[in-house]
Amino acid sequence: MNLFVYSDESGVFDKYHYQYFVFAGLIIPHTANKEMWARKYSSAEKSINSDNKYGDKELKASKISVKDKNKLFRSLNQCYKFAVIVDQSKLLDELFASKKDKQRYLDYVYKSVVEQAIYDLADRGEIDLDEIERVIFNVDEHATATNGLYELHEILEQEFILGTFNYDYSRYYPPILPNANEVEVHFCNSATNLLIRASDICANKVYFCAVNDKLDGLDSAMNLFVMRMPDVEMQEVYNPKNESAEN
Repeated sequence: MNLFVYSDESGVFDKYHYQYFVFAGLIIPHTANKEMWARKYSSAEKSINSDNKYGDKELKASKISVKDKNKLFRSLNQCYKFAVIVDQSKLLDELFASKKDKQRYLDYVYKSVVEQAIYDLADRGEIDLDEIERVIFNVDEHATATNGLYELHEILEQEFILGTFNYDYSRYYPPILPNANEVEVHFCNSATNLLIRASDICANKVYFCAVNDKLDGLDSAMNLFVMRMPDVEMQEVYNPKNESAEN
């Protein structure tokens, strides 16, 4: 079975000017389901633009009304969604020391939320971890160097397929997906990818709720798994000064 992950971000990763940063998106098992949701989301976009009020504009959250953003978000009610809200005011200053440190932490956050969301899907009985053979990550393209794609791929492959080591304690942690044999990571252009645009709508919705203190009840929204970071223990595990850190 193939597992498809689509994601986008909302906010700016800059603790000195912004409090929140969000990753959000969709996780869709099976190729047929991916194609079905692409058709459904295309239909939802056409519906809100039926009178051509947005012309040929890409229907990104930043370009459409709040009312229409909510309509698009509701069109995804039956689709499994995930989000992580990072409260930057609680992050270590060291994480912002360099672009590399910032990107390493963002990759860690991304890996962590997808991992927990996949476990949540398994707990719901919607997927069997043993049956997943391939995971395809589709990430909205942004100002990331080409080597950023390779580094993210490496991190995800290690976590989901190869397993990880804690060399300090001579411990091995098995992979999340024991029978998977491939991880793909693609940076995608939202202008040509419907489900990346759907992820943009999800990220914008969660970010709006965080900024406006409307997070109560967000976890119970239809098929939306929400994770909040930093967790104190997780932040201690991830410390850019500790090169031997497991994650």
